[in-house]
Amino acid sequence: MTTKSKPRLIAVLPGDGIGEEVTQQSVRVIEKLNALMDLGLECQHEPVGGTAYDLHGTPLPEKTLELAKAADAVLLGAVGGPKYDSAPRELRPERALLGLRSELDLFSNLRPATLFPELAAASTLKPEVVSGLDIMIVRELTGGIYFGQPRGIEQSDGQRRGFNTMVYNEKEIERIARSAFEIAMQRNKTLCSVDKANVLEVSELWREVVTRVSADYSEVSLSHMYIDNACMQLVRAPKQFDVIVTTNMFGDILSDAASMLTGSIGMLPSASLDSNSKGMYEPVHGSAPDIAGQGIANPLASILSVAMMLRYSFAQTKAADTIETAVKAVLADGQIRTADITVDGNAASTSEMGQAVLDKLQ
Repeated sequence: MTTKSKPRLIAVLPGDGIGEEVTQQSVRVIEKLNALMDLGLECQHEPVGGTAYDLHGTPLPEKTLELAKAADAVLLGAVGGPKYDSAPRELRPERALLGLRSELDLFSNLRPATLFPELAAASTLKPEVVSGLDIMIVRELTGGIYFGQPRGIEQSDGQRRGFNTMVYNEKEIERIARSAFEIAMQRNKTLCSVDKANVLEVSELWREVVTRVSADYSEVSLSHMYIDNACMQLVRAPKQFDVIVTTNMFGDILSDAASMLTGSIGMLPSASLDSNSKGMYEPVHGSAPDIAGQGIANPLASILSVAMMLRYSFAQTKAADTIETAVKAVLADGQIRTADITVDGNAASTSEMGQAVLDKLQ
């Protein structure tokens, strides 16, 4: 007599704005793959962000956090919206993101910027500059200025004074460096570390530790670049980069800039991993309150986030490839485009794009 293996649990946290719309399409993909490949995945839903605040008075309810901790992976939609701008800082939707990253120790944020050939014309850069683009940005996610203490706003000399602290210790730098080197080993074995070591002492330490770790990865070619130059190079000659590793704040800036090289932020997935490959997966785009509820958002970034989940947390390479192949096939057909990637003005709905991917799953 055989015993059926325990289902692998996915915490589905749709969030706010278009988060619910795009996540719905991703869950449909998960359900179809479950039927096709018997993956043993089970989805459970809980609110997060502004939706949770409206229901429970907090953006990260205890029940949501408990589910996220118990799950094998987390699928997040998006959080935030202008209606919460006047809420106390500790109760704003974005605090749920920081809370999840911190509580789950999701220190390594992977943000690929890949240009699908069919979307080269959608980029604001010349096709010859971005054609063939395939960058992986590895962003440290649980340290740096977003979490450093002391922080706050205080009264000083008759005026208010705001302050934040950028802090990294050697252990934090070493573990994100090793994460980036491991990814570089799986790609083209080149890694660029981005810092501001000419001005910031914390960046001096960052550069020292990354250089020291590089001794364990002799096959990887390591270079260093200041953040201001990296921003310029990213729009001047982006294909010079393969893997980039950087701090929380610099990674936030670079990954959003890189997203527009690909034609639309609606195309880009992301993964945030702990040391055991448990991860939270989410599209890079935000909640887009200006188009929320209209059914026109692009669900491909969320669907591609599921592919990253299958690859990194569940080691289901075939299933991940199946999703990515389906997305490529939909784009290659050229018949279905959401508003953000259309060139002829004929835009498909969120559900139509989701269904197109489902139809290509084999």
